[in-house]
Amino acid sequence: MKGQLLGIDIGTSACKVAVFDEDGKVLAQANRPYQVYYPQSGWAEQNPEEWWEAICGAVRAVLSEQEVNAEQIRGIGVDGQSWSAIPVDENGNVLHNTPIWMDTRARHLCESVKEEIGADEIFRVAGNDFLPSYVTPKLLWFQRERPDVFRRTYKFLQSNSYIAMKLTGEMSLEYSQCYGIHFFNMEKLCFDTALAEKMGLPPELMPKLYRCDEIIGSVTKEAAEKTGLKAGTPVAAGGLDAACGALGAGVHRTGETQEQGGQAGGMSICTDRALAHKSLILGAHVVPGRWLLQGGTVGGGGALKWFCQELGGGLSFDELTAEAARVAPGADGVLFLPYMAGERSPIWNPDAKGVFYGLSFDRTRAHMVRAVLEGVAFSLEHNLRTAAETGVCVGTLNAMGGASNSVLWTQIKADVTGRIIQVPSSDTATTLGAAILAGVGCGVYESYDEAVSRTIRITRTQEPNPDNRGIYDRAMERYLRLYEDLKESFTA
Repeated sequence: MKGQLLGIDIGTSACKVAVFDEDGKVLAQANRPYQVYYPQSGWAEQNPEEWWEAICGAVRAVLSEQEVNAEQIRGIGVDGQSWSAIPVDENGNVLHNTPIWMDTRARHLCESVKEEIGADEIFRVAGNDFLPSYVTPKLLWFQRERPDVFRRTYKFLQSNSYIAMKLTGEMSLEYSQCYGIHFFNMEKLCFDTALAEKMGLPPELMPKLYRCDEIIGSVTKEAAEKTGLKAGTPVAAGGLDAACGALGAGVHRTGETQEQGGQAGGMSICTDRALAHKSLILGAHVVPGRWLLQGGTVGGGGALKWFCQELGGGLSFDELTAEAARVAPGADGVLFLPYMAGERSPIWNPDAKGVFYGLSFDRTRAHMVRAVLEGVAFSLEHNLRTAAETGVCVGTLNAMGGASNSVLWTQIKADVTGRIIQVPSSDTATTLGAAILAGVGCGVYESYDEAVSRTIRITRTQEPNPDNRGIYDRAMERYLRLYEDLKESFTA
C-alpha cells in the first residue's frame, strides 16, 4: 500500500491542508480562514496562534476523509507566506502579532539604515534592496518601537517555522525564507555576522538553519492530540509559499518559470546562481542548488476578490469574468492599476494606489472587470521585462493559484506576455510542493526529478493570440505611463 504525504500552506487569508498519495493525487483537502488586522495605516499583521488553530481544524477535517489514514502519512511539509517576524520566547510563546508581507510600518527606518551602512553594501550581501516589507526592517522596528518585546524574544520565526515548531517543538529556519534577512549572504547561503553587527541585530535571534527538505523533528504527543496526526510522524523544515508553489508547478530546473495567481501575483524564475536585480526579489529555491528571481505584486487574485465583494453586485467570480469575456481586448481603453496595498516589485512604492482610468458613461461593470484582469497581467509583464534586464531567459510559464482556473484570465496573461502558459493542478501546487519536500526528506522520492515526474501533470496549455499582441503592447505602454504620471500624486 502506498504511503501518503501531507502539505500545509499558511496563506494570507486562510490556511490550506492537503493529503496526497505518492503519485501526487489529491486524497483530501481543506482550508480554514483567519483574520488580517490593520491597526494603523501601513500596518498589516496576524496572530500566529490563529494560524495554528485554523491548521488544527483543517488537519482534522482531512483526516476524517475516507481515503486518508494518519497511520499512512509518511511525512509532513509546511510552507508559508513571506517576511514574517514572529517573536517567541524560549518556550515558543508568541510575544506579539507578526507584521506580514504587506506591512510597511518600518518604512521610516529604511532610508536611515541605508545611509548609515550603505545601500550598495546591503545589496551586495543580501541581493535584495532594504525595503520595509522585508524581515530586517521589522526586526529593527521591534528593537526600537517595542523594546520590551525585543528584549524578551528568544528567536524570530517565519510562518512555516512557527507551525513546524508547533508540530515538533523544534525551532528552525530554512534557506528559502532567509531572503527577507539582509545579513544573510544570498550567494554563499550563510549569515554575515559583520553586517548583522553593523545593523545592531544579534544573529543569535535566528534559529538553526536547515535545508528545506531536511527533517527537523516529528509530531509531538501534544500536537498529535490537537491535530489527530500520529505522534512520531516526520516533519520537514518546509519553505516559502512561492518557492513551494514553484516546485509544485514543476519549476525545478534552470530557466523554468512559475506564474503566481493567488491572493498576490508575480513570478519566480529558476536560476542556477544568485542573480540579483534591485527592483526584484532574490531568494534560495526550496530545491538545493537553485535560486529564484522573483517578482511579487500585491494585486493578484485579491484585486478581483475586492471587486467582487465591493462592486460585484452579488455575482460570482465566474459570472463576472463571463461578463468581461464579452469586452474586447484592451477594455476599450479602461485601465486598472492593481496597487491595492501599495505595490511591491518592480516599483516598490508603499504609497501607490489602485486606480481605474478611462471610465465614461458608456463603460460598464464588464469593462472594469476586464480592466482588473488585464491590469494584473500588466503587472506580471512589468516584472518579466525587469527580469530580462539581468539577461535571464524566460520561456513557458507554469501557472498556479486560483486565478489560473480562469481560462479567460490565463489567456489574457498569455496575450500580454507573449508566452505560452501551462496549467498544472493549480489549486494544490503550493501544498503539493510542501508535500514533495517531505517526500524527498523521508526518502519517498530519490530526487526532485523523480518527484516532479511522478506528481505533476499539465491539465491545460494556452498559447498567446498574435492578433491581440499589438493591442496589449500599446495598452502596456499606457499602463506604465499612467503610473509615472500619478507617482508624485500618490506620495502627496
